[in-house]
Amino acid sequence: MKVTPNSITHTASERISSTRPSTGAAAYGQSSGTAGGEKAANVDLSSTARQLQQLQSSENDINIEHVQAIKDAIAAGKLKIDTSRIADSLIASARELLK
Repeated sequence: MKVTPNSITHTASERISSTRPSTGAAAYGQSSGTAGGEKAANVDLSSTARQLQQLQSSENDINIEHVQAIKDAIAAGKLKIDTSRIADSLIASARELLK
């Protein structure tokens, strides 16, 4: 399953709405002027929540142009991978973890 910010938000919203009891005016036998008989709620987000929301924006997603350039280089057989550099980095990382 591919995980995207939208699927995470959608799934979380479904879980919250399925576990919360109905708290709208309709639950108390009252009628309000909103659709579905529920009251509208105002939510104030903390600064941390606002930062997390900004991280979910598409501006911080994958650089599509860079990915496409890599795909094109692979398709054309022009992508050169320096395996010794990868190996050196893996060894350095393992050494750092062992310290």
